Amino acid sequence: MKKFLLAIAVVFLLVGCDNMMNTPTKKVEEFLSKYQTNASEVMEDLDTTLLDENELNDEQKEKYKELMKEQYKNLKYEIKEEKIDGNEATVTTEIEVNDFNSSLKESNDYLEQNRDEFYNDDVLDVVKYLDYKLDQLTKKKDKIKYTIDFKLKKEKNEWKLEELSREDLEKIHGFYEN
Repeated sequence: MKKFLLAIAVVFLLVGCDNMMNTPTKKVEEFLSKYQTNASEVMEDLDTTLLDENELNDEQKEKYKELMKEQYKNLKYEIKEEKIDGNEATVTTEIEVNDFNSSLKESNDYLEQNRDEFYNDDVLDVVKYLDYKLDQLTKKKDKIKYTIDFKLKKEKNEWKLEELSREDLEKIHGFYEN
């Protein structure tokens, strides 16, 4: 009888723990944790993005990849609110990342003010300018906070995170322009 009760208790604990992990907040935490740990699917998405980036040479792609890996590792977040309405939920989250957008603006301003460094006969030396931009991004240590409203739907008794908007992805990457 004791073994039977123990087995029922174990099943109850396992089912209960599974349900505790199936909340909108836990799903958002799981998602953001994949960025912080440079999980394989996040790195695969980054590799795919880099393959699509034609302007970067191989060395620049590797430097950019390392930069983004650091960005993801240093991502901080705080869950602000969870709202559930039937089978839909919104988890409002504040994230903190390196402010790469300001670095891009500064790089563009520098280019405009120092054209002779990057142009030869009115032709932009793209490799040189991209090297400059990547160096500036590497030096960037300013942080910025963004708010993301993660949307989730409950399907077959499991919360699923909806695809993020381009703007929300730009926030995670630190390139969002307010």
